[in-house]
Amino acid sequence: MQASRVNIVVGSHVWVEDPEVAWIDGEVIEINGAEAKIQTTNGKTVVANLSNIYPKDTEAPAAGVDDMTKLAYLHEPGVLHNLYARFSLNEIYTYTGNICIAVNPFRRLPHLYDIHMMEQYKGAAFGELSPHLFAVADDCYRAMINEGLSQSILVSGESGAGKTETTKMLMRYLAFMGGRSGTEGRTVEQQVLESNPVLEAFGNSKTVKNNNSSRFGKFVELQFDKNGKISGAAVRTYLLERSRVCQISDPERNYHCFYMLCAAPPEEVARYKLGDPRTFHYLNQSNCFEVSTINDAREYLETRNAMDVVGISPEEQEAIFRVVAAILHLGNVEFIKGKEADSSQPKDEKSRFHIQTAAELLMCDAQGLLDSLCKRVIVTRDGNIIKTLDPSAATLNRDALAKTIYSRLFDWLVDKINVSIGQDPNSAYLIGVLDIYGFECFKVNSFEQMCINLTNEKLQNHFNQHVFKMEQEEYIREEINWSSVEFVDNQDVLDLIEKKPSGIIALLDEACMFPKSTHETFAQKMYQTYKNHKRFSKPKLARTEFTINHYAGDVTYQADLFLEKNKDFVVAEHQALLNASKCSFVAGLFPPLPEESSKSSKFSSIGTRFKQQLQSLMETLNSTEPHYIRCLKPNSVLKPGIFENFNVLQQLRCGGVLETIRISCAGYPTKRTFDEFLDRFGMLAPEVLEGYDEKTACDNICEKMGLKGYQIGKTKVFLRAGQMAELDARRIEVLGQAAKLIQRQVRTHLAQKEFIALRKAAIHLQALWRGKLSRKLYEHMRREYAAVQIQKRVRRYQSRTAYVKLRLSAILIQTGFRAMAARNEFRFRQQTKAAIIIQAKWRAHRALESYKRMKRAAIDLQCAWRSRIARKELKKLKMAARETGALKEAKDKLEKRVEELTWRLDLEKHMRTDLEESKAQEIAKLQSTIEKMQAQVEEANSMLVKEREAAKIAIQEAPPVIKEVAVVDTAKVEKLTNENEELKALVESLEKKADEAERKFSEVQRESEERFILIEDQKSKIDQLQDSLQSLKENLSNMESENQVLRQQALNISTAQDFSEEIKVLEEKVANLESENQALRQKQTIVLTMPEDLPGQTKASIIEKIPENAPLINGEPISVENIAFVASAVKRPVENELTRQRSINNKQQENHDALIKSVSQDVGFSRGRPVAACIIYKSLLQWRSFEADKTSVFDRIIHMISCTIEKQNSKDVLAYWLSNTSTLLFLLQSTLKANVAAGIASQRGRLSSVSLFGRMAQGFRSSQSGMGISSGNGGIISRLDVLRQVEAKYPALLFKQQLTAYVEKIYGMIRDNLKKEISPLLSLCIQAPRTARARLIRGSSRSLQANASVKQALSSHWQSIFKSLSDVLQTLRLNHVPPVLVRSIFTQVYAFINVQLFNSLLLRRECCSFSNGEYVKAGLTELERWCREATEEYAGSAWNELRHIRQAVGFLVIQKKTHNSLEDIINDICPVLSLQQIYRISTMFWDDKYGTHSVSPDVLAKLKVMMTEDSNNMQSNSFLLDDDSSIPFSVDDISKSVQDIALSDVEPPPLLRQNSAFHFLLPRPE
Repeated sequence: MQASRVNIVVGSHVWVEDPEVAWIDGEVIEINGAEAKIQTTNGKTVVANLSNIYPKDTEAPAAGVDDMTKLAYLHEPGVLHNLYARFSLNEIYTYTGNICIAVNPFRRLPHLYDIHMMEQYKGAAFGELSPHLFAVADDCYRAMINEGLSQSILVSGESGAGKTETTKMLMRYLAFMGGRSGTEGRTVEQQVLESNPVLEAFGNSKTVKNNNSSRFGKFVELQFDKNGKISGAAVRTYLLERSRVCQISDPERNYHCFYMLCAAPPEEVARYKLGDPRTFHYLNQSNCFEVSTINDAREYLETRNAMDVVGISPEEQEAIFRVVAAILHLGNVEFIKGKEADSSQPKDEKSRFHIQTAAELLMCDAQGLLDSLCKRVIVTRDGNIIKTLDPSAATLNRDALAKTIYSRLFDWLVDKINVSIGQDPNSAYLIGVLDIYGFECFKVNSFEQMCINLTNEKLQNHFNQHVFKMEQEEYIREEINWSSVEFVDNQDVLDLIEKKPSGIIALLDEACMFPKSTHETFAQKMYQTYKNHKRFSKPKLARTEFTINHYAGDVTYQADLFLEKNKDFVVAEHQALLNASKCSFVAGLFPPLPEESSKSSKFSSIGTRFKQQLQSLMETLNSTEPHYIRCLKPNSVLKPGIFENFNVLQQLRCGGVLETIRISCAGYPTKRTFDEFLDRFGMLAPEVLEGYDEKTACDNICEKMGLKGYQIGKTKVFLRAGQMAELDARRIEVLGQAAKLIQRQVRTHLAQKEFIALRKAAIHLQALWRGKLSRKLYEHMRREYAAVQIQKRVRRYQSRTAYVKLRLSAILIQTGFRAMAARNEFRFRQQTKAAIIIQAKWRAHRALESYKRMKRAAIDLQCAWRSRIARKELKKLKMAARETGALKEAKDKLEKRVEELTWRLDLEKHMRTDLEESKAQEIAKLQSTIEKMQAQVEEANSMLVKEREAAKIAIQEAPPVIKEVAVVDTAKVEKLTNENEELKALVESLEKKADEAERKFSEVQRESEERFILIEDQKSKIDQLQDSLQSLKENLSNMESENQVLRQQALNISTAQDFSEEIKVLEEKVANLESENQALRQKQTIVLTMPEDLPGQTKASIIEKIPENAPLINGEPISVENIAFVASAVKRPVENELTRQRSINNKQQENHDALIKSVSQDVGFSRGRPVAACIIYKSLLQWRSFEADKTSVFDRIIHMISCTIEKQNSKDVLAYWLSNTSTLLFLLQSTLKANVAAGIASQRGRLSSVSLFGRMAQGFRSSQSGMGISSGNGGIISRLDVLRQVEAKYPALLFKQQLTAYVEKIYGMIRDNLKKEISPLLSLCIQAPRTARARLIRGSSRSLQANASVKQALSSHWQSIFKSLSDVLQTLRLNHVPPVLVRSIFTQVYAFINVQLFNSLLLRRECCSFSNGEYVKAGLTELERWCREATEEYAGSAWNELRHIRQAVGFLVIQKKTHNSLEDIINDICPVLSLQQIYRISTMFWDDKYGTHSVSPDVLAKLKVMMTEDSNNMQSNSFLLDDDSSIPFSVDDISKSVQDIALSDVEPPPLLRQNSAFHFLLPRPE
């Protein structure tokens, strides 16, 4: 990755090492041989060797790149800076090829993981959207489905990097894709996560770097069936650190469960005989007993709750914690030398107490436990030999027992969790998620760190092979020669540690098998064996330390405790003792061993077992297709917003990311598509851009620059390490020359511009001076002329003032007298007009009162006459009742009806009387007001007359003026003048009073008119309120009926559950009906013989036998003629009646068949009205189907519509039936009137009449309506063409609801089909094709004709969308679909376009460019034009639905975004967008056309602060939009939008026109 010296020149921007921030950027200011002087961005000047500095890409986006393989310079500082740039913008995911790097933000970002984000990444190609772990999971799932291979996701990183959270989100997404829930309502993902507290309690501990470090590897298997659905899951654990149970180093802790149990409630601590952790040997080896972030007491309770959730019974929990307590007590057992040689015994009573307690907790024999620790049984041919153990061997034996018990306890917990989750042994595929500890390098590294680092070396080897495989696949895919690419792996390190027989683990096992081996002898053996190994080294002055050169760096290990930590004896005495435990749980942990293995103790190495488990894990991974996620911890303080470069660099090394870069640099680290290469380096050879294809042009540029070893693939240019820097250096030279040329031209232009400006200034100064002299001369001449003019005008003013004053005096006197005369005339005419109006109003009022009195008298007379007739009829009915006694109840009802009518009549009389009285009082008030006003007017007139007479007398008494008298009496003149002035004042006061009186009169008159208008308004409001009350009553009855329908449906559904009971009930009802019919036939025989036995029976006697609830015929009372007709019908035989009824039913069925057959075809439209809907409505109305208690015609119509739209799912058929169903729904809404009582009665199955005569009359009526024959006077046919209210029964109301549902269904089908049609086009419209866009940007080197063809190609996708919209609109208009439905369709489709375009814009960085914004804006302009052409009637507010994408695109195409403040963006540019959306667009923007920058850093900082403040108040922080697929209209909306439909002239189709039963459909002549 080192840079070439040739590529670094003065002025180059480079990266140089810095002790504070790892790498810092700067500019080369001087080069001296192999060293360069660099001015850094923090103001320092440093000197560095050219081999230790790296070039910086100055054209890299400020927000970084989402895939680091796109970096121009793939080196360590470039990777680090890219991660920092994205982390500062809350972009925590970054790709490196197909590897995802996740930086822990240490804050919640729920908008990144909600269901909207999952739906966006579902099915999206990898790399198409912004980097996300959902993309990795989706790619994994798609590969499993498409390739039929199991997959694995390796999540690695050090403690605190977010591996567990990442694993959780991966499982959540896979559960979302798998789509199956687990047992008891919990998903598989939830069940796996619920097991985490248990596994963390027994498998996690505090280490140097993390307070909750997993000391085992976890491999979660999600099992899938052949259909890709989750069928089970399992948790596999690997490489548990067993040695930690017995040995820990400061400042680490043992496993959490030990400290939790010591912090348990006091009663449990006493039961287990525990206490302070400091008193237990296994815990007090370290001085760390508490962790600030962990509450052991609370964690204990949470662990118990988690065990309950997992399914561990209370008895098993009790046994588990007994075992844990027993391990602690075992650790406190100390040994000393016994009485015999090489023997041991407990040190003191305290040790004996712990032995006894451990035995009690394990429920085994205490002496047997002590013997198993202090003695060893050796099996020989001659018999068993008991060997005593010295104290050190007994201690090792004790630790081996503790580790064995804990290991088996952990394995039991894992097995229990897997049983709870549920595994599928027959699963077709699996996706495994590996969460394992990362590379470790501490100050003191022991056996555990070597095992962990061995695991990471194995995984890194697997990772390297995968990366190299991916590189090879890309080379093969691009068809380039890659034979020269070498691959260097870490196999030598793996051989050094695990290879037999010379590996470190093999040497360790050998040393453990010899009793006298020590750690020093083991270290010396390693020094001798590996002294020439390049990966192994011995530190200076070291006796037991050794260093291994891992892929992540050198790690020095201390071998002091290697032997003790590696020993793991499987002692037969331990096995037999615990297998015989009285506790079934403990006995289950130690099942009986095979006979041959139980006879002796067998040495077992932890290192060997570790290696075997690691091999098992690698076999599992090798059987799957791997995917990688590397988690990084940005800082060690675990706080948001802090990025520590050294910490991240170390993790990049440990995670193998830099190793990946090294592998890439070994081949072709720089890969650029032809477009990108030509965009960046086309200026090096402009001549190759004309006349060559892109591939040839790239090859020519590379040859011209003298590059060696590069490769030209099918779509990319592959450059060796350093060649990108060389091209950039040549590019900088070309740009420098171009800059010099531009500067020279600009300086010339500026000098010329300055000369022209100076010359213009001189000319302007001369013109100003000459103008000043001219103005002085002109000013003198003007002042002289002005003086003459002023003198002339002053003299003229004085003369004219005297004349005007005299003239005004004369005019004033004349004006006064003329005005007085005019006012008198006006006042007279006004009074005359007022008198006429008052007379007219009074005469009208008197005539109205006379008319009302006559009307009331007529009504009273009519009521009296009708009452008389009613009383006569009542008298007759009473007589008939006394004779027969059958109509008594009818008489009571009639009397109640008469009383009700009389009460209503009286109430109406009272209401009218009150209204007339109120009107009379109001008129009286108005009259009194008018009289008062007239009195005031007369009083004012009299005052005016008196004042006028007084003025006349004063004038007459004034002496006449004698003009001939030469001597003037000045006193007299003054007196007359004063009197004249007084008279003028008097006249003015009189005029004011008159005007005031006139004003008051006009006000009173206006008030009277306003009151009259107010009275009229009150009348109209009363009428409106009555109408509103009536409509509310109707709506209430409709709602009650519909509620009754819904209740009945629910009742039918609930009662239809038990079919066997329903069949029994129906059979009983059938039997009852048959018996009742038999009884009725007998009664009919008796009644039918009555007219023959009574030949003298009169019509009155027949009336007496009419039941009280006998039906009406055509809504009219049964007349004498009807009675005669019915009586003759009664005489007919019952058999003929039944035969006729069957023929009527058959005829009705034939009519139904003919109707269904006719309307199932496309019968078209008649003057914009759908013929099928009109025919169905008129036929149902004619047949009285709306009033029928039971009919099948409604179900047949619904079935016909359903079959038609399912068989022919085209937009023409859907639009045709949407028009018909909506029109029919409008007709039903206007016609049907709910009848709650009738609906309830019909549902209860109540008999309609209690006598045979009533049933026969009703049957006669229903038979006529069923045949389509009008009864009586033919009222039905005469009213078919007019919408009228019909009392609807339950089937009609149910039909209306079903029809409403089908309107919504057809509407949704049309809308969704249009969305599906334009959805693939929208994905092409959000981003212009890269090649075409690049040609437009490089338009200077292309012809205008070529650019025009490119623009035409870009707009083809938009034109396809417009064509789809226009086709649907044309189809809907041709089928006369109501405009409200058309508006709703296009409004929701435009909202869908807005959601799709906006979400794609936020998820794809390549879409947030300037040129792409122009491309999308052009398409949006066409969408606006389409809305205008479609008119507001059909498009409605569809254009407003695009507000999000319009504002986002408007923001993209602003050229100077840095000049906009945050307030301008939020309030003016993007007022609809949320803070999260504005922030994401601002950070993802890149200008590929002019090279401008996004908003200023201050705006971004303010946005981050505002987002942090608002995140606590918002329910969802998602920046994505959601598509609304609800139904945006109601039946009332359709009724309001559809105009009244005239049914009179609708022509039926030929099939019905030729049928005589449908003649009522024919248009009637005027």
